[in-house]
Amino acid sequence: MNNSPVPPIDWLRLAAILDGADRLVLTSHARPDADALGSALGLAALLEARGKRVTIVNPSAAPENLGFLDPTGRAEVYGRTIDADRVEDCDVHVVLDTSAWAQLGEVGKTLKRTSAKKVVLDHHVSSDSLDAEEFKDPTADATGSLVIRFADAVGWDLPPEAATPLYAAIATDTGWFRFPSTRPETVEFAARLMRLGADQTEIYRQLYERRSEARMRLVGRALGRIAVSDDGRIAYAVATRADFTETGAKQSDTENLVNECLAIDGVRAAFMAVEQGNGSTKLSLRGREPVDVASVAEKFGGGGHRLAAGAVVDGPPDKVVPEVAAAMQAAAG
Repeated sequence: MNNSPVPPIDWLRLAAILDGADRLVLTSHARPDADALGSALGLAALLEARGKRVTIVNPSAAPENLGFLDPTGRAEVYGRTIDADRVEDCDVHVVLDTSAWAQLGEVGKTLKRTSAKKVVLDHHVSSDSLDAEEFKDPTADATGSLVIRFADAVGWDLPPEAATPLYAAIATDTGWFRFPSTRPETVEFAARLMRLGADQTEIYRQLYERRSEARMRLVGRALGRIAVSDDGRIAYAVATRADFTETGAKQSDTENLVNECLAIDGVRAAFMAVEQGNGSTKLSLRGREPVDVASVAEKFGGGGHRLAAGAVVDGPPDKVVPEVAAAMQAAAG
């Protein structure tokens, strides 16, 4: 375990890069979550308040339950609503909430060939070399919080348009302010965003109280086959392609199900394996101290935080799950 202190981010350097640009492209990871989409929308509002021209483009669309964060659909989907030429036509390309090529999909190919200045703003431990200038703090609770810290450090006022997306970014990545990453600063940021107009009750309702019948049937199937191993320290569940076909649920309907596995008394680490349409398996991993699930995810080509990580592995769950369970057992000691 690396206990070395995290060097402070040079916010003035980031301000010089962003303020020196006219046209900026903001990108996050495939299947963007609320922190990915919210931090991009928040930073876009901050930059547009300074007269910048900003485009948001992601390798895939956000799930439907995040539509309230982007009601005008300004987050473009690469290859669907925007082409490579428009993505390359910028002065600075900012990657938020990831530092991994695998999570950038087709946008990553554009990032490799563009002559634009490349910047990463992220709070994940895992990192590839994106040929970008990195502004990272793995101890931060959310990339959304980094956007606020940046604005405060350089004296840029947060516009009201940034309030809801940034609140959603921070609230979801802290498990609604219950994860160990939550600090006094986190709650202070939330209070500021509420004063700017974020309605925490409506944000929670949009995120967690608009479930479909199909999702509930999928949840029943997946949780009905929870397995516990390693003397009760490891728990996992699986969702197969047949589950999605027979219930009518969507891939995004598995979001946060891994936390139900971790909620079992005595469990120290948990994972959710979701079979994808292309024959691969998407993994969501969660842990409790001192288990480092990011190190497990990295073994399977993924990454993330020490206590929350993910990966996509070639092969169906019946092949992948035993390998991941063994790796999780080893990490749990």
